[in-house]
Amino acid sequence: MSEYLPGLAGVPATKSNISDIDGEQGILSYRGYPIEQLAEHSTFEETTLLLLDGRLPTRSELETFSDQLKENRRLKFHTRGMMKNLPNTGHPMEMLQTVVASLGMFYPGNECLTGSDACEDINYIHNMSIKIIARIAPIVAMWQHIREGYDPVDSRDDLSHAENFLWMLTGKEPDPLLARIMDVCLILHAEHTINASTFAVLVNASTLSSPYSVIASAIGALSGPLHGGANQRVLEMLQEIGSPEKAEEYVDKRLANKEVIWGMGHREYKTKDPRAIILQKLIDQYMETKAGDVNPMFDIAKAVEQVCEDRLAHKGVYANVDFYSGILYTEMGIPADQFTAIFAMARAAGWLAHWREQLADNRIFRPTQVYTGEPIRKYVPINKR
Repeated sequence: MSEYLPGLAGVPATKSNISDIDGEQGILSYRGYPIEQLAEHSTFEETTLLLLDGRLPTRSELETFSDQLKENRRLKFHTRGMMKNLPNTGHPMEMLQTVVASLGMFYPGNECLTGSDACEDINYIHNMSIKIIARIAPIVAMWQHIREGYDPVDSRDDLSHAENFLWMLTGKEPDPLLARIMDVCLILHAEHTINASTFAVLVNASTLSSPYSVIASAIGALSGPLHGGANQRVLEMLQEIGSPEKAEEYVDKRLANKEVIWGMGHREYKTKDPRAIILQKLIDQYMETKAGDVNPMFDIAKAVEQVCEDRLAHKGVYANVDFYSGILYTEMGIPADQFTAIFAMARAAGWLAHWREQLADNRIFRPTQVYTGEPIRKYVPINKR
C-alpha cells in the first residue's frame, strides 16, 4: 500500500527550473536570481519575461514585451458588459475567476491545444501569456469602479504595468514612490515554487485545458484564506487590535487559545520571509518620506511583529510577505477585499511560466489514493434493507 502524506507534504510533484526556496537560509530566487536583487534592480515587466523565457531580456526584448503588454490592456465591451451584470457585492476574486474563465469565449485562439499532444508552438504560448498578464490588471481595476456604479478609467500607454494599474484603480496620477512600491510588490508575489495555486495550474495544464481555464483554476485556489487571502486577514487583525499598546495582550490571548496570528509563519521558511524583509524596508523608506504621517496600521504591525518574534522566533515563526503587503496596499487607497486579486495579478506571471514548463514535458496528472472504504460486497435490493 502506498504511503499517504496529507497535503502531499514534501512529495515532489514536478521538476522545475523556474524558482527555488531555501527555507533554512531564507532565500528565494527566480531563475537563479535572488529576490532581493530583482526587487532592487528589476521591474515587474522584466521579471515576468525572466520567468517566462528563463533569462534576463535584452533592452530591445524588454521594450517589445512592454509594448505588447500595453497593446493588450484593452478589453472588449462584451467583457465590460458582463462585469456590469455581476452582483456588486461579489468578492473581487469571484469576479476575477469568472471573467478570466470567460476570456476564451471573447478572445479565441486555443487551436494549439485541440489535439492529443501538448502544444509546442512557443509563439502561441508566449502570446497567450502576454494577453492574460496584460488583461488581469485592468480587470481588477475596472471592477473597483463598476461595482460602485461608475464607468472604468481608461488605460494609458505612457505608464508601466504598476503605474497603469494604480491609475486605472484610483483615477489619479500615481505617486512615484507608491508606484515603485507596487512594482516591487508585484515582483515579490510573481512566483513561489509549487504552492497550491501553482499545483492547480500543473494539473489543469496537464489535461491541455485552455490557458484561460488554467489561470481561472489557479485563481480559485488562491482565493482561500490559507493561501492568498491572508493579507486581507492581517489588515482586519490590525484594525481589531486598534493600537500598538494592545498588541501584546492580543497576541498572548491568541496564542493561549491556539489561534492563528495572521501573517506569521510560512510552511517553507524557518526564518523571516525574505519578501517580508524587503517590504519592511520599503515601509520604513515610505514612512521617512512622509515624516511619520502615514497609516497608524504601520505602527501596530511593528508592535505585533516584535511581540511575535519574542514569543515565536524560537519555533522558526516569523512575519511572512502577507504581513506587510496589505498595509502598503491600504496606503495606496486599495480596499482590503482587492488584496488577493492584486496577488493574482502578480502570480499570473509565475503561473504562466509553469503552464509553459508543463506543456514542454506533459503528462496528465493521475495520482493514486489510499482506499479506506468497505470491501467488495453484494448489492441489497431496496425491499430487503
